[in-house]
Amino acid sequence: MAVQTSDDNTAEALLRVEHLCQYFRKGKNVNKAVSDVSFTINKGEVFGLVGESGCGKTTTGRAIIGLYQPTSGAIYYGGERIDGLGKRGRKKLASKIQMIYQDPISSLDPRMTVYDIIAEGLLINGERNRDRLDSKVYEILELVGLTKEHAARFPHEFSGGQRQRIGIARAVIMEPELIIADEPVSALDVSVQAQVINLLNDLRQRLGLTILFIAHDLSVVKYFSDRIGVMYFGRLVELASSKELFDHPLHPYTRSLLSAIPLPDPVYEKMRQRQVYRPGEDGDPDYLGEDTSLLEVREGHFVMCTEKIRESLAGEIDESV
Repeated sequence: MAVQTSDDNTAEALLRVEHLCQYFRKGKNVNKAVSDVSFTINKGEVFGLVGESGCGKTTTGRAIIGLYQPTSGAIYYGGERIDGLGKRGRKKLASKIQMIYQDPISSLDPRMTVYDIIAEGLLINGERNRDRLDSKVYEILELVGLTKEHAARFPHEFSGGQRQRIGIARAVIMEPELIIADEPVSALDVSVQAQVINLLNDLRQRLGLTILFIAHDLSVVKYFSDRIGVMYFGRLVELASSKELFDHPLHPYTRSLLSAIPLPDPVYEKMRQRQVYRPGEDGDPDYLGEDTSLLEVREGHFVMCTEKIRESLAGEIDESV
């Protein structure tokens, strides 16, 4: 049975991931990059997926879009199962799901002009009318804050923020319903990060996009996401609305992440106490043992724990409310 991980039962689930496992084998060694991950993304929402580097966030996104073949589990888009699609099925899926990559310079072909990069998807889908191509490419360039004159240039002629805008344009021109944004601002300067986030938010409103926003910076995800899932060692350990997660973090790893967020307040920073998560050590209960599962502690708030821990967490929230 699939885990219901949406806080709104009336919302339309655009994407549903059920017990996704993604293992990589090299000889006798098995790297369990993603283990039994389940969540849903409702149409029109921004779902944040956070965690430290190497926790399986990007692998989850790549499995959804079809760059990896999942080891087990199922992925449904609009009610249709999409994992294990053939070449023709993946081509059809590309018009519905697009990805924005972390490093804009390595994701853009240095030998192609901006025009060719943005128009490539349309050409692959069979568009051959030059006037329509020109119209769409120039329109998208304006939409992401660039100009028609930029179309003839090459990626190396742009700044990091401008290159990311090109990557966003390449994804948006396909008119997708879902965009997987894989740490789209982590390689950018702080001042540029806000511009790109604002652009994504504007495009979401204008085009009715649904976004899977992958990041490790909780302070960025907080103000952009409707719901947030926290990953640790390949497992989804907590899932809740953005406000709920920050007001009532329950899993010790989530608390550890939140305690690491710096604030521009020297007095607070001097007194700030970092929480370190060591599963099973210091007498703490093991939230990642074999008898744990993603359980609903309160409506829409899920935590990876045992039934016994779930009862204590529910009581903890009741006392704090």
